[in-house]
Amino acid sequence: MTRTVQTASEFVRVEVDSGIATIRIDRPKMNPLSIEVQDALAEAARIVTADDQVAAVVIYGGEKVFAAGADIKEMQTMGYTDMVQRAGIIQDCFTQVARIPKPVIAAIEGYALGAGNELAMCADFRVAASDAKLGQPEILLGVIPGAGGTQRLARLVGVSKAKDLVYTGRMIEADEAHEIGLVDKVAEPGAAYATAVEMAQRYVGGPAFALRAAKEAIDRGLDGDLETGLAIEAMQFAGVFATKDREIGMTSFVQDGPGKATFEGR
Repeated sequence: MTRTVQTASEFVRVEVDSGIATIRIDRPKMNPLSIEVQDALAEAARIVTADDQVAAVVIYGGEKVFAAGADIKEMQTMGYTDMVQRAGIIQDCFTQVARIPKPVIAAIEGYALGAGNELAMCADFRVAASDAKLGQPEILLGVIPGAGGTQRLARLVGVSKAKDLVYTGRMIEADEAHEIGLVDKVAEPGAAYATAVEMAQRYVGGPAFALRAAKEAIDRGLDGDLETGLAIEAMQFAGVFATKDREIGMTSFVQDGPGKATFEGR
């Protein structure tokens, strides 16, 4: 049975079913990520983070479009001082999504452009329909990406490919996005969400705190040098020895062999 949690915005809701939460963006026609929607996405991130019944998360914009970008009409009226005040908040909203301490998968149908692509990059994995289009077209508006596009994109696909996409503003199709590492899996049109849910199901019933520690170690470790990353890994590695799942996993391995543990998520 699906349980729905509405955020402060009518355009963003959280749907929980069988351990998987869907953060659903629903702002016709193209899911523009207005200030209201950005704030609601941060709220949705907090909701799924706090919900112990959620093992994994899918971000989904519906069957026609993931999110075609920021709300340009809203941004058109904003000046320098407005954006000085807002730019950091935009990034913080997206960072809250990126820091959901659970596996997160973006299911992309149609367009994931500008802020839409930046949101998708906050997920751990991206599934795109074969006819989806992705990109950072901000340069065509005389601006640059401002919600992580210059940073997360370069970390995902490398500096040269990121500069190509940011400098030209060109859209790429799912196959090219997969080839350069922006997309992890390509699905048939209309099947991105089902594919993402199938991927998410592998984490239901998993060792929740070990998954959390693994994500923290990888993501935080990449922010610094190798020595710092190894220190973060060591701390997280030691920490999971305080969990019940570590005891369950190791006892199961010794008694029954690998891959047979029934974890409790604690």
